[in-house]
Amino acid sequence: MARGVPGGYRIWDNHGRRWWGDLYELCPDDLLAELNGKADPARISAQLKRYRALKR
Repeated sequence: MARGVPGGYRIWDNHGRRWWGDLYELCPDDLLAELNGKADPARISAQLKRYRALKR
């Protein structure tokens, strides 16, 4: 689940009860839809890798 935090968005892991991944200033629409929809771990990981690469 994506949640708004000061400075952007973070991903909350309900199972582990902790923040997961990086802080995003702007949460991409396709990532947000996947997190709040089916939440397929493989697709989420692939999208996170892609957005992390774009930040560099």
